[in-house]
Amino acid sequence: MRRLPSATIKKIKMTKTVLYTLLGLLFLSSCDKDNNTPLSCKNNNSLNVITQRKFKMGFSTWSFGPNEADKDQTYHFIDLNSDIYSEQIDYKIPWNSWINNSTLPIEFTNEIDSRVSKRLNMHKLLLSVSLLNTDRSNLLKDYDGSIPNYSSLNDTNIENAYFNHLEYLISRFNPDYLVVAMEVNELKLKSETKWTEYKILMNNIRSRLKIKYPNLPLSESVTLHNWFNPAVANQADFISEISNYVNQYMDFAAISYYPFFKGQHTKTDFQKAFDFLHSEITIPISFVETTHLAEDLNISSFNLNIESNVCEQKDYLETLFLNAFSQKYEFIIWWAYRDYDKLWETFPAGHKDIGKLWRDTGLLDENGIARPSLTIWKEILER
Repeated sequence: MRRLPSATIKKIKMTKTVLYTLLGLLFLSSCDKDNNTPLSCKNNNSLNVITQRKFKMGFSTWSFGPNEADKDQTYHFIDLNSDIYSEQIDYKIPWNSWINNSTLPIEFTNEIDSRVSKRLNMHKLLLSVSLLNTDRSNLLKDYDGSIPNYSSLNDTNIENAYFNHLEYLISRFNPDYLVVAMEVNELKLKSETKWTEYKILMNNIRSRLKIKYPNLPLSESVTLHNWFNPAVANQADFISEISNYVNQYMDFAAISYYPFFKGQHTKTDFQKAFDFLHSEITIPISFVETTHLAEDLNISSFNLNIESNVCEQKDYLETLFLNAFSQKYEFIIWWAYRDYDKLWETFPAGHKDIGKLWRDTGLLDENGIARPSLTIWKEILER
């Protein structure tokens, strides 16, 4: 069976927490959709207030297709339509190599070499690295499928190996911002014990990074859709714990947010999550990955039907822009610039249903046709 591209793994698997939120729900969209008739979205001129943009705008390097030419086209689009971009290193970690000081897997070094060769030197770069596996319950696997033995997540061998991993990636990419670990509040939902151990681990790693890279802004990303109104018994304690952790230890709040995971479909719904975020955070905010559906999402195996359209996507992007402006965000990263139907077609059968969840969220559709959201993206980019 063909192995998925390195960046594919995170987005084609879903945490149980998010999946349970989605299953069985039928969400209503903010306007009617006719699949055969292009929608004409309302223009309420709300973005006129943004006369001079100070927040940076960009995309991840998630490709719409599997071929090298598709990847090159992705970087080219980002080059022309952003002033920041993100590289996510979230496939596997060569634990054995770091722990044993042995040769790194060629699959790993080839992937890093390829990305570094495409570095957009005129753009700021966010480097996001994942410590945790796809459902954020344990360490990410090695290239041989193993997980290093540990008695606690903060064991010295884990700390040293992950620090070496980060040090290597920093040396290769020379990022302007670093997310040291991704969507970490999900670990607290899985295991309080591991969350406690994780905090000790990250405190040690963070301290070492600060000594070696004193001018590199550091953060750990959190999912807004599982921080705002979380599905836990004691919401107040969970919210307070995550808020205090972010405010106390991060240089900037790194937000991962997918509104349709929370059943949000109107500007009023979107704004509730933003208002919550602003009430909890006292440090600069950046959206390190976010997007919204531009088409209906139907997955019969999940009994899942979510209605959306290009106007709803535009509503979310407008809301994101307005909050980025009024709250002085550092930057925003839209996950995929173009629908990845071409890449999705290469997924193994067992991953196709999960892979559909983010497939139709681009500012361009699968044929490269611009959606209304791209128009306002370019307008705000020029301000």
